[in-house]
Amino acid sequence: MDEREFGDSGVGARAAAAHEAVSSEAAVMPRRGFAMMLMIVSSVAISFGGLIMRSMQDADAWQINFYRALAMVAAIGLILIVQYRRETFARIAGIGMAGVWAGLLIAVAGISFIQAISNTTVANTMFTLSAIPFITAGLAWFFLKEQLARVTLMAMIAAALGVTIMVADGFGLGSAYGNLMALATACGFAGFTVIVRSNRHIDMLPTLLVSGLMIAVVAGIMSYDDLKISLHDMALCFLWGGILSGLGNGMFIVASRHLVAAELTLFMLLEFALSPLWVWIFVHETPSRLALIGGGLVIGSVAVRALLELRGSGRRLRRGRPSPG
Repeated sequence: MDEREFGDSGVGARAAAAHEAVSSEAAVMPRRGFAMMLMIVSSVAISFGGLIMRSMQDADAWQINFYRALAMVAAIGLILIVQYRRETFARIAGIGMAGVWAGLLIAVAGISFIQAISNTTVANTMFTLSAIPFITAGLAWFFLKEQLARVTLMAMIAAALGVTIMVADGFGLGSAYGNLMALATACGFAGFTVIVRSNRHIDMLPTLLVSGLMIAVVAGIMSYDDLKISLHDMALCFLWGGILSGLGNGMFIVASRHLVAAELTLFMLLEFALSPLWVWIFVHETPSRLALIGGGLVIGSVAVRALLELRGSGRRLRRGRPSPG
């Protein structure tokens, strides 16, 4: 799948590829080494989002959403112009209503992400987001009638248990709202993926531009009377939205055309694992024991499922069989 869940945590195009990791393998293409390097750089760059959030001086969630969205719109707009030039507006219009709905889901995910990371730990947020592949697989099974392999179903159950542990732990620590917002973020990304998967003939990259505009409008309305923030926070918002999220996810889109889906998912685990590490090292935000247990279940489920898929893909390639798309 060529499109990506800016998860953003970064975004929506990354979530789109995450679903591929639990439902199909992409065709192996040239320039794999270069693509792997792009994936590493992309995942590491986006993993600093939580640390940037914790480094804000006084900007609140809505202000951060507003300026981060503007920066992302500028970055994605530039990518579209460079890629399509005179056809940019035609490409944007070509996403149709499906693209608008996909953009809305990413916007909901983006807003929920900032709410989540503002009300719970970075670890809880990122561990919950790592369940995106399994949430997407469940939605695809329900709406697209895609079959679930037994190993995928078992991994989904383990991941659901992990998320349940983290959400329950949040009630005791007063961060239940943040944990629920993290779950809403994951569901938003997963919903985007289902729409993209059912509209593969459409280039959904412009939906990220739509989502950025939606976030900016909503955040602007919510904080219309107080959009003034420090230059320090402004710079961090533009660094986060314009460079780390915008260009980082652009790298992912390129890389996703040259790697099989399981490899994409494994590289994505770098983001989910590194984000809590950065805030632990630099701002001493330590996750609870239950959060580590629940997060370990989720990330372990994704890793095991991806490794099994990689093993199966390798066997098919050695036998000369094409990967199913």
